[in-house]
Amino acid sequence: MATDELAAKLERQQNISAEGGSSGENASMKVFNPYTEFPEFSRKEIQHYQKMFKHYDIDKNKFIDFEELKRMMEKLGSPQTHLALKEMIKEIDEDFDGMISFREFLLIFRKAAAGELKNGSLMEIYRQMYVVDVDLEGVKGAANFFTAKIDEQSASKRMEEEILTEQQERREKEDEKKKNRAAFKEKSTFFQQQTAK
Repeated sequence: MATDELAAKLERQQNISAEGGSSGENASMKVFNPYTEFPEFSRKEIQHYQKMFKHYDIDKNKFIDFEELKRMMEKLGSPQTHLALKEMIKEIDEDFDGMISFREFLLIFRKAAAGELKNGSLMEIYRQMYVVDVDLEGVKGAANFFTAKIDEQSASKRMEEEILTEQQERREKEDEKKKNRAAFKEKSTFFQQQTAK
């Protein structure tokens, strides 16, 4: 397992070098802008996630390390084992540094919204933190949030009903095909018997 992690880190370093310059040069040349890189989130949502990220970044080094993730999961009421925490980091740790940057933290919410998260514990972060901060959004923002959630559930229910209707229609067509085949077979057998006489 440790050799896989080391190999992944070495590969990442080689890719950085191949792209031009040392990892330090690349890091300083590319500036992360959450508003342009994550356009699916509103400014208020990003600010909310940033507030949460800073809250759990206890040593204020702009990363959530293993111990901070452990504390965060405990505070969220979902304590994890050592291996589970490593798996959580591994799923979103794009630069293989063993820590979660703010960009990687935002990936949790992007992947969760797209249904791409494999780790159930990361989904727990999404569920716990994807709540309305009334101080940030205000009462009207909270009302809009809940209205949007209700609309989303209604749309989901409509989609479910459409899928069920399509499945029912497909079953009916299959039944009709079976009946037609049986009728054809019956007529074919009758015709063969008449020509044999």
